[in-house]
Amino acid sequence: MAQVVPDYFEPEGGAVLTTLLIVRDVDRSREFYERVLGATCIREREPCILRFRNSYIVINTEGGPTDDKPTVRAQAPADSQILSCAMNIRVNDVHAVYDQWRSRGGEFLTEPKDHGVEIRCYLRDPDGYLIEVGQGTGILETIGRAPRPAPAPI
Repeated sequence: MAQVVPDYFEPEGGAVLTTLLIVRDVDRSREFYERVLGATCIREREPCILRFRNSYIVINTEGGPTDDKPTVRAQAPADSQILSCAMNIRVNDVHAVYDQWRSRGGEFLTEPKDHGVEIRCYLRDPDGYLIEVGQGTGILETIGRAPRPAPAPI
């Protein structure tokens, strides 16, 4: 089945959900997402826009309030040990993705762990954002589905 990637700039149907990350160094973050996750850069800055599979990651720098958010400062996580949001990437073969992304320089907190309903592991990007990589296992049975055979890694 071919992947349908929505148009970021003019989404069919009127909307597309993306992930915005505020970072300290756009070049460092762009390189991480391209090298480790295999994302494709479609705009280099202000903001940087990366296509990742069927979605987009938008990367922008820290900064002060703007006219459309006059009381809000954009800031990268101050403490990577406190979780306020995380990117969650669902895959068909978490072990293959773990091996591939480690070979590209991804530093995981642990190897994939089986929690019965899913197998998951986590890595951080250069600014400390947590990225969960998970594979549904037992949870599929609870919704009446069997796991698919694992395809080639992403």
